[in-house]
Amino acid sequence: MGKKYDIAAFVWPSYTGDEPRTRIFWPDGIGEWQTVKSMTDKGYKGCRWPRIPLWGYENEADSKVMEKQIECAVSYGVNVFIYDWYWYDNRPFLENCLNDGFLKASNSKKMQFCLMWANHNANHLWDKRNSDNDLSTVIWSGVVTPEIFSNICDRTIEKYFSEENYYRIDGCPVYMIFDIDNFIRSFGTSVECKKGIEEFRRKTVAAGFKGLHLQFVHWRNRVFNWLDESDSQKGVTSVEMYEFLGADSVTSYNWGCSTDLDGDFNEVTDNYIDAITEESKKLTIPFYPNISVGWDNNVRFNNFVPGVIENNTPENFKLACKKIKEFADNSLKNGIMKSPFITVNSWNEWTETSYLEPDDLYGYAYLEAVKDVFYGE
Repeated sequence: MGKKYDIAAFVWPSYTGDEPRTRIFWPDGIGEWQTVKSMTDKGYKGCRWPRIPLWGYENEADSKVMEKQIECAVSYGVNVFIYDWYWYDNRPFLENCLNDGFLKASNSKKMQFCLMWANHNANHLWDKRNSDNDLSTVIWSGVVTPEIFSNICDRTIEKYFSEENYYRIDGCPVYMIFDIDNFIRSFGTSVECKKGIEEFRRKTVAAGFKGLHLQFVHWRNRVFNWLDESDSQKGVTSVEMYEFLGADSVTSYNWGCSTDLDGDFNEVTDNYIDAITEESKKLTIPFYPNISVGWDNNVRFNNFVPGVIENNTPENFKLACKKIKEFADNSLKNGIMKSPFITVNSWNEWTETSYLEPDDLYGYAYLEAVKDVFYGE
């Protein structure tokens, strides 16, 4: 299979009971598989549940399990895993799937990986016993301190950037940050945040790398009015904030970053592409596009929650892949994108109904669509 695009699928590392702290959300000790297994068909807008993983409810922190998944992923053209990475209560959270599963797999070097620091607050969304009634309580804050971020940088460089298959753009390891607001709050001001980024860059270069590729998840082009009056960047737009902080690129975590996750899949596809086409025109850095498989997070709730993407069949998903590829082709041709990098939501977001892993409804059809579009003749 000739290399044409780097198809990078997000990995939600919750499908394991090996992390003891997960039991406050999923006491059965199997991670969020507990929530997936609890879902019954309630006829939510035509979305068929339950959906059963063809591979079963496997422990994705098991290296043998990951060996199979790696073989599957690369055979269909998914050659990068972006691991959601967490730091709560001054220590890592949900690292097992990456450390014990992926990195210890005998074939891990067949594909690349990188990190997305999922620095959002943790609430009861992951706890189906409480999610209907309380999403306001913050269990763990995603805000850290400058000192903690410095430690996170050290750990990331030493433990992950040092791996030969860590994904790079132009020779620089890619580090993605999910929540730019919490990131700035971690430093108090945007000026101090910029200093923290510059320190991260210096440390990365000192460790022997060409540099750091800092990528933010782009949450629409908005205005940073929440900053303190004394902050020099209060009132700037997202585009201006990226320039001030020195970001290297942006991408989407899913299509909800730029449009509403509700309605017909084909319509949502077009809305997303229209939105990022306009948003990318304002940017001075590359916008790496995203492909979302779907959206329905009612798996995490007992009562219906509005906002469901319907009709996300493999056939329509394939059409979406073609449209995103056209966007990426044009961006590469015009020198906007610096690497053939496309993110996918996701490899295994079962509780958001947006996954490539094979199930009992469509089998391997989503993966076949990826292979046909990005690696077909």
